[in-house]
Amino acid sequence: MSTTSYCSSDSLAVSESIQDIKNETLVSAGGITELGFFSPRNSARRYLGIWYTNVSPFTVVWVANRNTPLENNSGVLKLNQKGVLELLNGTNNIVWSSPNRSSNTVNDPITRLLDSGNFVVRNGGETKEDSILWQSFDYPGDTQMPEMKLGWNLETGVERYIASWKSDEDPAEGEYVIKVDLRGYPQIIKFKGTDIKARAGPWNGLSLVGNPIPARGTSAKFVFNEKEVYYWYSLSDELDFFVFTLTPAGTGQSWFWTTETRTRQVISSGEEDQCENYAFCGANSVCIYDGNYPICECLRGYVPKSPDEWNISIWHNGCVPRNKSNCTNIYTDGFLKYTHMKLPDTSSSWFDATMNLDECMKFCIRNCSCTACANLDVRDEGSGCLLWFNDLVDMRNFSQWGQDFYIRVPASELGIARKLYSKHKQKKEDLEFPTFDFPVIANATENFSTKNKLGEGGFGPVYKGILLDGQELAVKRLSENSGQGLEEFKNEVALIAKLQHHESKRKLLDWRMRFNIISGIARGLVYLHQDSRLRIIHRDLKTSNILLDTNLDPKIADFGLARSFLGDQVEGKTHRVAGT
Repeated sequence: MSTTSYCSSDSLAVSESIQDIKNETLVSAGGITELGFFSPRNSARRYLGIWYTNVSPFTVVWVANRNTPLENNSGVLKLNQKGVLELLNGTNNIVWSSPNRSSNTVNDPITRLLDSGNFVVRNGGETKEDSILWQSFDYPGDTQMPEMKLGWNLETGVERYIASWKSDEDPAEGEYVIKVDLRGYPQIIKFKGTDIKARAGPWNGLSLVGNPIPARGTSAKFVFNEKEVYYWYSLSDELDFFVFTLTPAGTGQSWFWTTETRTRQVISSGEEDQCENYAFCGANSVCIYDGNYPICECLRGYVPKSPDEWNISIWHNGCVPRNKSNCTNIYTDGFLKYTHMKLPDTSSSWFDATMNLDECMKFCIRNCSCTACANLDVRDEGSGCLLWFNDLVDMRNFSQWGQDFYIRVPASELGIARKLYSKHKQKKEDLEFPTFDFPVIANATENFSTKNKLGEGGFGPVYKGILLDGQELAVKRLSENSGQGLEEFKNEVALIAKLQHHESKRKLLDWRMRFNIISGIARGLVYLHQDSRLRIIHRDLKTSNILLDTNLDPKIADFGLARSFLGDQVEGKTHRVAGT
């Protein structure tokens, strides 16, 4: 891009002008921002714009005549007696002007470029907020700057949104826009034309729920009242600069630099992957990104709408309820909790800031169409009520952040959820177990991360995992190098499932507790040999195969080499050496 280096003051009065042919510009009082004429990249067309001074590369953050370029350097900017800025071409025709929405009488208007990058027209020398006749921050370009509001002035009807350039050489309004959508509970959405491409989501008291990582050195807030609805951020360090730009390709880029370096750097904010694509998994499903590829998972109580397609990575049809409610027994319904969630699209939601979560759930249960609920504000243990109706769209599970979310399910599904990890049904000699797809297990263990590794046995490593609903589990992964094979692995699963499991709490390991552990191991062996419905010989009893729960009660583990006897059988034969 080409621009000028000659500058004047930070203000423009009625009798003054700046001319492109004379290389005239305005520079803010602190020398931070500059307003003048420029040409983007290889284009010969001229535009009136604002940029940060002495920043490399050249960084334009606002363009006045983005849709009506000047064909040469004959442009002149003036301020008339009514407080209206006028951009004139070589034939003295108005190419662009600033609308004056103020109903106040205008006396001696003046315009000033601020260090923030805001270009303001004021009534006379007044500095009060209501003296502003027009400001560039009400008409953003492709960039949101600190202290620039993104949203609505409900009294004047002014909508502030950012729109991409058509190309790097054409600042005309492009295909992509980022807006605050006022349908339901307000949320920030990126559109391509009329199609939703992505959502940053609603504000949850701390951050945007879909874009929760705070940018370096910024403090954000969301204002929602009868006069205004907007998202806004400021900088904590006056020496730092941070702006967000929507590129012509529709991607968001955050730029950062300091007054010392003056070199613009791209920094990342939020998770950028296929799960960010709006409704990637379809309705009533959760998108999970494991670092390599997206995984789609139906909400509990829902099943794939097109099961055949679901298995070949075509997920857009989403999921449907397993048991459709007929609204006759709605008071037996309940809720399942999901953690670390990006909340669904709130465009058809309902909200109440005065309710607590318990009141919110009761209100939801009374409405047959209500499908889920959450707190409006996550601070101080949560407050407010946010309800969804019918389908739940565009959800994802985050690895570290996100929000608690409660889906409504019928009583039959609550029963399934409670029994999911211990339920077994004997069918002749075999058992039926709850099963999980491999991607679900991989996500629960963070792709079998070493930080989740609990230990290693004869079969292979054991990992701690957490499912989407918060349920913790241990995952034993059969190693290719294991001396024990698939049959032994199945054997251990079958035998452990027939034994009783316990809940627990943590205590100190004193001598009394040590003696309790020893006695517990002995009782466990008696149980296996005499009291279990199957007589089980462990064949590999050692200290590493004794697990302690959080009560420090002993559990005999690793049944890969175990053998089961018939009720009256007292001896058996083996064809190979096994055990320790």
